[in-house]
Amino acid sequence: MPDIDRKITDGLKNKTGFALGRQLTIEYYECASNVLLDKNRVEKALLQAAKNSGATIISSSFHGFKPQGVSGVVVIAESHFTVHAWPEHDYAAVDIFTCGDSIDLEVAINSMRDSFESKNVVISSDQNRGIISKPVDQNIGKVLKNSKIAPISWKEEYKSKNPWGVLTSVDIYKSDPDIIRNAKSIEQFVYQLCDLIDMKRYGECQIVHFGKDKKVEGFSMTQLIETSLISGHFANASNTIYLDVFSCKFYEPREIAEFATSFFKGRNYKMQIALRQ
Repeated sequence: MPDIDRKITDGLKNKTGFALGRQLTIEYYECASNVLLDKNRVEKALLQAAKNSGATIISSSFHGFKPQGVSGVVVIAESHFTVHAWPEHDYAAVDIFTCGDSIDLEVAINSMRDSFESKNVVISSDQNRGIISKPVDQNIGKVLKNSKIAPISWKEEYKSKNPWGVLTSVDIYKSDPDIIRNAKSIEQFVYQLCDLIDMKRYGECQIVHFGKDKKVEGFSMTQLIETSLISGHFANASNTIYLDVFSCKFYEPREIAEFATSFFKGRNYKMQIALRQ
């Protein structure tokens, strides 16, 4: 895999000012989900990047969230490396802040790319921090806007686009085999899910077992709700659940994914959201 296309060490040079530091934000897409699920591997990736790039490591602190996700910081003498990982999207967001020019940023970025097994790396920002050569009063009250701010909640995105409905598809891996093979448990899940997202059910929950093909053997479920449908398949061969919730009434997609993962005692999940026009 080639190195980052542009030489980030040839970044913006401000000939009229002096900066206290430099900050980069890096987007790692299409990462290996098994890496992002492991707090220790994520921490090792940042520590390795800091070491390889010539940074002086002071300490590190990382936290694994339930059911999944990792946040962490490596404190270096030159400032810090930070990360938050979303395994459900195979994505990690990294921030590198450095004072001085002793760190090889290109080496750091490529090191994390290799550790995360990322297939697509984007440097989303590269900027100087603390430009101090100008008089302080010139900077008072100044707000710099050089990019559009996208919605960071699905509720805001829903309001702005006013779609007909929301479709959330959740794949839950390594679920409890006893639960997904029990039709009553699946039915209870549907009832509790409808209560959680405040959806009225129409008719009974339909649960049918398919058993002729080992690849697809397992229960399939459908439940009509007031604005559309909940459906799912529970694959015995892999203990994987394929769940879809479609509704013209807004609900929080992540709330569904995390509730379902908890109910079926899954190891981790992936999620896709579509706003249907």
